[in-house]
Amino acid sequence: MLKVTKEDKDAFGRDRRRKHHHWLVSVYYADGEKFGRVYTDKDKATRFAERQRRSPVVKTARVTQVS
Repeated sequence: MLKVTKEDKDAFGRDRRRKHHHWLVSVYYADGEKFGRVYTDKDKATRFAERQRRSPVVKTARVTQVS
């Protein structure tokens, strides 16, 4: 998985060519499985992560900006 640094996050906002950003939702399950989904809308990504967190089999769900 890519490590996004503070400098990378700052650069995302300054790119005039970019029309939208990409948000990766990483879901980690109690049995060790991982699942990821990419959204272009941060609100949708956040809602998906919150919905996943309510499940008893989900250990963690996080949202990270990837581009």
